[in-house]
Parts: sequence; structure tokens; C-alpha cells
Amino acid sequence: MYNIIVNLFLTVIISAFITPFVRRLAFVLGAVDNPNARRVNKKPMPTIGGLSLFITFSISTFVLLRNQFPTHELFGIFLAASVIILTGIVDDIRELKPRYKMIGMILAAVIIYLLAGVRMVHFYLPFVGLINLGWLSFPITIFWILAFTNAVNLIDGLDGLAAGVSMISLLTMGIIGFFFLVNTDAYVSLMAFVLVAALIGFLPYNFHPAKIFLGDTGALFLGFMIAVLSLKGLKNVTLISSIVPIVILGVPITDTIYAMLRRILNKKPISQADKHHLHHQLMQMGFTHRQTVLAIYGISLIFAFCAMLFVLSPAQGVWFLLVAVAFALEIFVESIGLMGPNRKPLLSFIRRKIQKNNHNDKVVSKMDHKIDKKNKS
Repeated sequence: MYNIIVNLFLTVIISAFITPFVRRLAFVLGAVDNPNARRVNKKPMPTIGGLSLFITFSISTFVLLRNQFPTHELFGIFLAASVIILTGIVDDIRELKPRYKMIGMILAAVIIYLLAGVRMVHFYLPFVGLINLGWLSFPITIFWILAFTNAVNLIDGLDGLAAGVSMISLLTMGIIGFFFLVNTDAYVSLMAFVLVAALIGFLPYNFHPAKIFLGDTGALFLGFMIAVLSLKGLKNVTLISSIVPIVILGVPITDTIYAMLRRILNKKPISQADKHHLHHQLMQMGFTHRQTVLAIYGISLIFAFCAMLFVLSPAQGVWFLLVAVAFALEIFVESIGLMGPNRKPLLSFIRRKIQKNNHNDKVVSKMDHKIDKKNKS
């Protein structure tokens, strides 16, 4: 254990050391994010920061902690992550069309399924029992990886946002896997902690005011690794255990789902970018850049705490928690206008109920007043 802690500390140092070199490389390659209407940066900013995370992760797992991981899985994950990194680098330099990025992500997911053997093969439903997915294992695994990867990529809009949210999510996954889930291999949690260590070394360069962006290189890599590690941690998949990683990554998944709904309701293409994401809405409410990022960190910590409660709660408590989280989330989303200023069905329903109750109270009060007056006369 002492050796692992020391090597994780070295991972932080390696990440902090490598990042400035990757920053210079970004300028050489032309991986620079120039200001435009959708960007918050006011000057050209080097991207491909995720390359620093990937190099650090590779050094830590293949050199510092090489005896802690099964070789065949590690090589499979490394190869798939390499495809993701290459896709991200090309996109950060040339800005790939969405379908080409999707091809890269699908290829990486297929490598994970076939070479690393990380897949969802069965599912347990209450009152039904164990369901073998059979041929559905492949499409469900691919969909899971693509969904998580895109969710993290979508939230990468402010300095340090995607990196910090990913760090909180990975730390939570590591803690839950190591301390609470007895059927999870210890090296899965260790791999999550390696990524956390790499992010700790990287975040000082990425937090506002940033010196380097994650870029699609980093956002895709982090989302991809979170997807793979969450799949690997689900040895016996149940309805509840599959919800836990979704709750852990609650911020980007919520932002992704409501972005899709918003675009569908507004009759716009799902892939069309807009400025109505969670961080945009908070900044429109008057939050500064740094305050917005810290606020979303706080929301991510709440989701992390809820995920731990899911793991520790009995079956009846889990369903109560699920309803409570969904209700609170919808109230929050409507309060900040994530679906649009005029789309607040739950808040409108609550207001109508309150107004109706207030009206009924006024009617009762008037009747009581008339009765009192009549009795006095």
C-alpha cells in the first residue's frame, strides 16, 4: 500500500512536469483554440491537454505500477485509448466532422469489447432474475461507452470544468469500488486513482485562467476511461448498480440529456451546438467564470454523495433516493432554465397548486368572516 501511495504521488509530479511540454507541442502542431462566438477564451489557447493525461497514465500503469494490472486488459485499454487520443488530436487540429469523431469512438469501443474483454454480458432485474444479454451485449456495451464519452466531451466549456468534474467522478468510483463493492477487482479502483493523480497534476494549468485546454483529446479520453472503468466495475449488473455510475457522472449526463431534449423541442439538429448548457445558464445568472466552475464542482460532489448513499442503502431506500434525486434535479434544471425560459412544467404545476390553495384559503377566510359577522349580529 505504501508503494502504491508513493507511485500515485509520483504520478502527480509527472503530470505537472509533462503538461508544459505538451502546451508547447500544441502550438507547434497548430492545436490552438481561437476565440469565437461560442468560446469563452479571449485569446488563442493551446489544446490537446489530454495528451499530457494519456502520457502520464501510460507511464504510471506500465512503469510505476506495472505489477498491479493484468497485462492483456491493460494493453487492450491502452490501444483503445490511443485511438481516442489520436481522434481527439486530429479534431483539435483540424476540427473533424461529428461522424468522423464517432467512427473513432466506435472503433475504440470495439477494441475494448474484443481485445480488453470489458463488456456487459448479463443483467439482473428485480422479480425477473438474471438476464443474459447474448448478442445484445455488443450494442449495449458500445452504446454505454459512447454515451459516457460524449457526455464528458459536451460539458467541456469552461477552464477546469471537465477536468474537475471528471476528477470528482473518478475519485468517487475509486472509493466506491475499493471500499464498498466487494465484487470489484482492486486494480479497477487503482486505475481510477491513477487518473485522479494525473488530473491533480494537470488541473493547475487548466483552472481559470487556464494555460492549456483539455481539448477534445482530453475530454474524449476522460469520458472514455470513465465509461470503461464503470463497465469493468459492474461485475454483476443490476438495475441499481447500473444507476450508480450514471449518478456519479450526473452533471455531464444531465447536461447531455437536457441539451438533446432542448434541441428536439426547438426542432434543431441534436449535434448543433448552442449556448444554453449548464455553465452558460449559470453565467447568465451572474456567476463569474470561476464561481460557475466551483458551483458545478459542488453539484458534482452532491451527485457523488448520492451515489455513495445508493450503494449503502437497502433496496427500499434506493428507490426513495432515486425519486428524491430525480425530483430535486428537475426542480434545479427548471429553475436555471436549462430547457428554456418557458419550459418549466413541474414548477408551473407547483405554482398552480400554491395559487389554488391560496385562493381556497381566501375563500374559506371570507366565509369564516361572514359567519363571525352573522353570529355577532
